Amino acid sequence: MRCNIRALTLAATLIGLGAATPVSTSNATATTSVLLPEGTVIGSVGNDGVEYFRGIPFAQSPTGSLRLKPPVRLESFDNGSVQATGVGPACPQMSAIDINPLFLSVLVLPDVEQTLSFGSITGDETEDCLTISVMRPQGTPTDAKLPVLFWIYGGGFETGSSQQYDGSVLIPESVTQGKPIIFVTVNYRLGAFGFLGGSEVLADGAANLGLLDQRMGLEWVADNIAAFGGDPDAVTIWGQSAGAISVFDQLALFDGNNTHKDRPLFRGAIMDSGSITPTEPVDGVFAQEIFETVAEAAGCASPANSTKLECLRGVDYDTFQAASNSVPAYLGYNSLAFSYAPRPDGRILTASPEELAQEGKYAAVPMVIGNQQNEGTIFSLFQSNITTEADLVSYLNDIFFHNATREEVEGLVATYPENPDSPAGIGFSNFTYPEFKRLAAILGDWEFTFPARLLLETFPASVPAWSYEATYASGTPVLGTYHSTDLPYIYYKTDDVSKSIQDSYIAFVDCLNPNDYAPSNHSGYLTFWPTWQENKQLLELGANYTRLIDDDARAASYEYIRAHLDTLRL
Repeated sequence: MRCNIRALTLAATLIGLGAATPVSTSNATATTSVLLPEGTVIGSVGNDGVEYFRGIPFAQSPTGSLRLKPPVRLESFDNGSVQATGVGPACPQMSAIDINPLFLSVLVLPDVEQTLSFGSITGDETEDCLTISVMRPQGTPTDAKLPVLFWIYGGGFETGSSQQYDGSVLIPESVTQGKPIIFVTVNYRLGAFGFLGGSEVLADGAANLGLLDQRMGLEWVADNIAAFGGDPDAVTIWGQSAGAISVFDQLALFDGNNTHKDRPLFRGAIMDSGSITPTEPVDGVFAQEIFETVAEAAGCASPANSTKLECLRGVDYDTFQAASNSVPAYLGYNSLAFSYAPRPDGRILTASPEELAQEGKYAAVPMVIGNQQNEGTIFSLFQSNITTEADLVSYLNDIFFHNATREEVEGLVATYPENPDSPAGIGFSNFTYPEFKRLAAILGDWEFTFPARLLLETFPASVPAWSYEATYASGTPVLGTYHSTDLPYIYYKTDDVSKSIQDSYIAFVDCLNPNDYAPSNHSGYLTFWPTWQENKQLLELGANYTRLIDDDARAASYEYIRAHLDTLRL
């Protein structure tokens, strides 16, 4: 029995409509339109049975006096309409990357370059970037009430754009499965534009602006998605990497208040490779150092007649963009010690995310959460000077855990063997540096694997949660099933493994149950997926199999990190 009978009936109609001859979005010779309170949105019809409305502004331009300020809702379009027939803009990106020999050596491996360059930005990078994109099955009527999948992109809070992701595979597959969905992506500010910290930022109420951009996008969906044929009461928020961290932050914003006009903004959540990141406050030592560096790079270290923050608001775009790029990027030596990240500010995020999880101060909605088996490998390619255990301790103490004692960091490292079997599945690694595998295991566990387990342990037994570990690229030299391996499987691959994963996600969006997929030639790949609460098990997604495995890997390391979370914060 289908969870959404209305959608199943509608799907038969949509399949017929999709069989017509729509015109490719690149040609933009066929258009469609939707009337909103702000004005008319003009979109394009693809040759894939999808209607695209991309780059719809939802907030006033965050420039000039609105730079480094919370977003302000846009009430009307200029001239009463907006052309949403392209791919839309991208927010300013950080560009620094450490291209070292080891990184280059894995970049030429099969599929790695394609994955790491997934959805490259296609120009039109601008500070005036707060837009949202809506994609729906061709011919969707306004009363369809289709469930909505709201995507938040990743990129270390430094890169990424909604223009990188579309519904050209997911939407037709949802129609084929009899569960048509609407796919929405949102732009949010990055780098210093969206996640600058410091005491002046905190005092001004300008912290965590990127999270507020995402929240305003969700409010826009609540107010407008019905006009596209969507159901504002059936929204699932979904993100990968920094986008998945953002998903948990959206659950925890304002101590779990996820309502808008007295109605929940979302009913389900999917977190791929990210959830909780333990962080020091917005005005902590590390965030303050980043603020001072940016201010100095922008020429605002000693402003004559204003604060440093006001000075940053007044410099020209190129100067501020260069200043935003003056600090370490996440694909470099500092790795996952993000220069920019959501941090507790006492109002938007009232405490460090792991505290909010442990105290139950988040919206507990049905969720899917999981990781790639070797999350840390891609972030451990840049530290070849770490050749001894003492070097590793110093690196973690100096770059990541500023408030931990050296003894505490030594205790963490001691829980990992010198040449750990984990991370498993990375193939030969004879041309990496001596401490590569241990650093990869620690970073992957601290940032990805263990936070997911911690969140699941706090999760109410009465709310279903499913968890997975992906191993389908096991054996990839050096990297294994590395961070972001899942993106091609989700967004453009159409093999049996990909379609099975896509179908389980579509089923979750449709009725909050990833097991409710229609039988097909490819869905035989998936075994029944029990909730994590039943036996604390993960669904392992292998190259040609699935099986259930216990969620207890590296238990001693997990217990150590959990016991020291108050000091092992970024």
